[in-house]
Amino acid sequence: MASMFDKVPAGSRGSSSAAPGRTAASVADRRAPGSHRSSATLTHLFLLAMVVYFVTPLWWLIIASTKSEAGLFGGTGGPLWFDRDFALFANLAELFTAENGLYLTWLRNSFLYALSGGIGSTILAVLAGYGLAIYQFRGSRVFFAVLLGAVMVPLTALVIPTFVLLSELNLTNTIWAVILPSLLNPFGVYLMRVYAQEVVPTELLEAGRMDGAGELRLFFQVALPLLRPALVTVLLLSVVATWNNYFLPLVMVNDPQLLPVTVGLGQWLSISRQGAAEAQVWNLVVTGALVSIVPLVISFLALQRYWRGGLALGSLK
Repeated sequence: MASMFDKVPAGSRGSSSAAPGRTAASVADRRAPGSHRSSATLTHLFLLAMVVYFVTPLWWLIIASTKSEAGLFGGTGGPLWFDRDFALFANLAELFTAENGLYLTWLRNSFLYALSGGIGSTILAVLAGYGLAIYQFRGSRVFFAVLLGAVMVPLTALVIPTFVLLSELNLTNTIWAVILPSLLNPFGVYLMRVYAQEVVPTELLEAGRMDGAGELRLFFQVALPLLRPALVTVLLLSVVATWNNYFLPLVMVNDPQLLPVTVGLGQWLSISRQGAAEAQVWNLVVTGALVSIVPLVISFLALQRYWRGGLALGSLK
């Protein structure tokens, strides 16, 4: 006697148990693109908000640099748009000639401090970080622990003790009062130590030693090319930190001819806040702030290809 299951088509057997699974999967497949699009939309909106947040001050600075003193406070274009009177070139001419070209002196001092401090601190960071990473010597762990502790100390907390030390050496109110403290970069040493430990293989150094290469040759011809991304990173961070440093030169230097552009613009701003009509230089302060960031932008663009090439080299390691 034929079973009643024989009357059920073969293709329909098990369909009732499989249907719920296929239905749930199809619903999930239909919902996945929509949820993915909504998540991507929220991500893009968040990124757009961040772009607007960070770009708006720069846009305001560019717009304000094109306005005259009257246009900054009573212009027709509003704070985020151009005024009828385009005064950028007039502001630049007045900026570079005010007080017998004092702004150019400040700009030159900033270049001196940033290049001397940035390059010097990078050289010291590369040498110290490479030594801590490659060579094993007594007390190396203690030195590295002290280095980590120095990274945690804010630089502003060291300004007053540094001032006392340099005053004992009669170095205050000189260029060395700004350059010498800028040579110390514990974070740069830490970064170079960690990076050198990861990208410089000890086997390669041992092979070079077996071939008769000295330590200096190994450093310059083998290790230094591998350390290029960290070197460029430390150089950029050191130059930017020294260029933007305000508190250190404010404490160390009181001669207007030795001030960097950050402290000099701060003095002009304090004069403008006093309210004297003949001392209103708000347009010069804004224009000077715009000019002061141009070298930093150029340095980032100039070193970007070395940075990217080094990062790719490190990723292959």
